[in-house]
Amino acid sequence: MHRGELFLLLCVFAVRSASRNCIRRQKIHTLEGEPFYLKHCGIASSVHKNETAAIRWFRVHASHGYVELNTQSSPRITLQSHYLEFWPVELEDNGTYFSQVGNDHQNWTLTVIKRNEHSCFSEKLVINRNVEVKKSLSIKCENSSYGELINHTSLYKNCKEIVLQGLLRGIQKDAEFEDGGYYTCVHSVHHNGKQYNLTKTYNITVIEGNSKITPAILGRKFDTVEVDLGEEVELNCTALLNKNDLFYWSIRKEDRSNPNVHEDTNMTTWTSEGKLHAFKKLTFRNVAETNLNVLYNCTVTNEEATDTKSFMLVRKEMADIPGHVFMRGIIMAVFISVAAVCVVILCVIYKVDLVLFYRRLAERDETLTDGKTYDAFVSYLKECRPENGEEHTFAVETLPGVLEKQFGYKLCIFERDVVPGGAVVDEIQSLIEKSRRLIIVLSKSYLTNETRLELESGLHEALVERKIKIILIEFTPAGSFTFLPPSLKLLKPCRVLKWQADKSLPYNSRFWKNLLYLMPAKAIKPWRDESEALPVLSTP
Repeated sequence: MHRGELFLLLCVFAVRSASRNCIRRQKIHTLEGEPFYLKHCGIASSVHKNETAAIRWFRVHASHGYVELNTQSSPRITLQSHYLEFWPVELEDNGTYFSQVGNDHQNWTLTVIKRNEHSCFSEKLVINRNVEVKKSLSIKCENSSYGELINHTSLYKNCKEIVLQGLLRGIQKDAEFEDGGYYTCVHSVHHNGKQYNLTKTYNITVIEGNSKITPAILGRKFDTVEVDLGEEVELNCTALLNKNDLFYWSIRKEDRSNPNVHEDTNMTTWTSEGKLHAFKKLTFRNVAETNLNVLYNCTVTNEEATDTKSFMLVRKEMADIPGHVFMRGIIMAVFISVAAVCVVILCVIYKVDLVLFYRRLAERDETLTDGKTYDAFVSYLKECRPENGEEHTFAVETLPGVLEKQFGYKLCIFERDVVPGGAVVDEIQSLIEKSRRLIIVLSKSYLTNETRLELESGLHEALVERKIKIILIEFTPAGSFTFLPPSLKLLKPCRVLKWQADKSLPYNSRFWKNLLYLMPAKAIKPWRDESEALPVLSTP
């Protein structure tokens, strides 16, 4: 080793020895994995010219007693002049250590704290500091014991690195409440070709200063509260104040004895941004007329200042309907009216279809208890001549072909159901009385002697006895029905149907629907396919 290098090394040791303080505490805590040293306090910290006493270091073992330490004890332990160094200290180094210089001795109990793998510091080695808000917050990351060996320093807040400005090793600022937290200084130490970390952590708590604030009620200084008589109402008052300030409601003497008026005896407090806030409420359990138009004051005060907020209860007024709500109501009313009119029109137009649908759905049957035999008596021109052949075919074939075979009605047709030889007048009268409807197939030549008897008998039953309803079918356009009895003209128009040849032929035509509508309700078979009905309707 060159003389220059040797001289430099000795200077470093001398500086390090002078900068390190001796440790007088008997109980010492340190963190696992970091450099650590013990220094005897019984001798001068500098190397004296006449120094002859040697320093001896021991570790106390429970089974072996005092065991002297030397450079062979552990590769992590070094003995340098007046101190014992650990590079680094580990959990196995827990125990009691003893130093001796002549008759002078000193001992320490060393506790090594296990490192928290999920944190950059151990809470057992934290230094707690309180700093008043707006006062100077200073954190200096300095370490005089290893100063010459430190090659880098970092600062962390809550284990997140803070970028340090310029050459500063720490922070210097006026404290704010958000500055509170754990600050950890991390020094990187280089020794014998290895890098070690030294940490020191401060728990900074920013507290409220001792200076007083001016008390104040928050919000507007006057509030009007609309109420209804008999309802429960709460008046809420919030203030900014000091700990010993007075905060109260001012109410009338008569209200203090009123059980319906209740003031909170305790106020709710909280701290926000270092300032004390409080909240009190005044409750009216049942608002009376005497509580209206009266000032209720909320006051906060101390020896330096006073602030007050006033509340007044007033009766609610009937609010006008907003313009947009009114317009929406008008539009809705018009829409509902139009929809109702449309529904009524549709019901009128499709009245017949709706009634027939309801009959099928409900399976109504009006023929079960009236004691009659036939659903309808068919009155038509009996004489089958060439000029009235279609009329005769319609009466004796087409009508029964649809009403009986398709819809289950039972018709009374004179030529088919009356046995020849009897008294014609009596037979016709009896058959009409046994029928629920009288279907008249009307044409110009209808009023013969026989049909006149049927017509007069049916009119008597319908208009006088009111036991039968008449359905008038205009088979061929008759122009004027002046030849009919005046009483027949009293029939409702809906009971007069017009047969329109090919247009009325399909069984689902309007003619057949109107005819079914005029017939008595009866539980019948479902309508057959048109392919089944058309042969019946087209029979010559």
